[in-house]
Amino acid sequence: MHEHHSALGLATALRNADSGVAIAKLSPVQPVTLIRPHAATRAARFFVEKFPGRTLYAVKANPSPELLQTLWDAGVTHYDVASIAEVRLVARALPEATLCFMHPVKAEEAIREAYHTHGVRTFSLDTIDELEKIMRATGDATDLTLCVRLRVSSEHSKLSLAAKFGVDPAEAKALLFAARQAADALGICFHVGSQAMTPDAYAQAMERVRAAIVEAAVTVDVVDVGGGFPSVYPGMEPPSLEAYFAVIHRAFESLPISYSAELWAEPGRALCAEYSSLIVRVERRRGSELYINDGAYGALFDAAHIGWRFPVRLLREPESEVRDHPFSFYGPTCDDLDHMAGPFELPADVQAGDYIEIGMLGAYGSAMRTAFNGFGSDETVIVADEPMASLYAEADERLSSNVVTL
Repeated sequence: MHEHHSALGLATALRNADSGVAIAKLSPVQPVTLIRPHAATRAARFFVEKFPGRTLYAVKANPSPELLQTLWDAGVTHYDVASIAEVRLVARALPEATLCFMHPVKAEEAIREAYHTHGVRTFSLDTIDELEKIMRATGDATDLTLCVRLRVSSEHSKLSLAAKFGVDPAEAKALLFAARQAADALGICFHVGSQAMTPDAYAQAMERVRAAIVEAAVTVDVVDVGGGFPSVYPGMEPPSLEAYFAVIHRAFESLPISYSAELWAEPGRALCAEYSSLIVRVERRRGSELYINDGAYGALFDAAHIGWRFPVRLLREPESEVRDHPFSFYGPTCDDLDHMAGPFELPADVQAGDYIEIGMLGAYGSAMRTAFNGFGSDETVIVADEPMASLYAEADERLSSNVVTL
């Protein structure tokens, strides 16, 4: 973790740093990623103990092997994989884990390898063509869990996932019936979109599940509510996760399904957003624009391309007493698109040479990184301080129970 080359020979000093301020004092030239295993552990235990069903980690949110191990150690045993590369990664890192191939459109070769080489038995689909592909690739296997993905609304989420996948309501009956004939266990899944800001998103989607089950008149063994569970960002403060769990549990209990049916969820962002943050250096200030050494082609892809606002703080001692001012960021590449509009609220006296911590980058930040234009850094440091925002800060003090109070 700490043996990577450091331009200033700071690897040993970084290893001993325990917070962003301590690292900033060492004046690193390249961005430094801070990881907080304790935060990921806390989030995983929260879901394992409180979600009224099975938790599958959505690997795409952050495929770090270290994070996968942390989640496994905290009790997450099932993993939502979306590509054969993710299948191989998790199978190698966690050979005892259960893998669920939840991308609705897969290469036939990927299905074949997943089933025959890695023991994957759960697959999602949203067309008859995909069902036929799965059956061919698995040799008409009789031990499959097949999850039909329904198209549901993303109106309550910050990022829509309603356009690309999901069977149309008019075609759901035929697909569910065909999948029921082929499957050992039949599931229905959906995705309400990323960063769902109200539990109503799941309540509405579960009504769509109810209608599909009634219309198709099939026995359903699994209901998978997908991802979309939120984290905390500036201007995006969702209700407690317990509120989401209560709504989901109530809706699940009212479905026309057997007593033995299972409830699944696929959190990604909610399990890993608090896991890491990033320390960047200000290389130039131009009015309200700060030129920093990471950006759109690094960990700040979402800040640039979808206008996501992340929490920020100036790492300076003594702390600035100047009033905050809204800033935008430019990243280090030569591309004008390497721009993060923000606004990011920082003390108005921030200047070149200052260091800034950008928080809540555990979800998708690391996964989106490139080395475009020769910029990037692999320097990673484990720290023990708290993330800049949290939905779990008091989780250890709450009742550890898998029973949701309704």
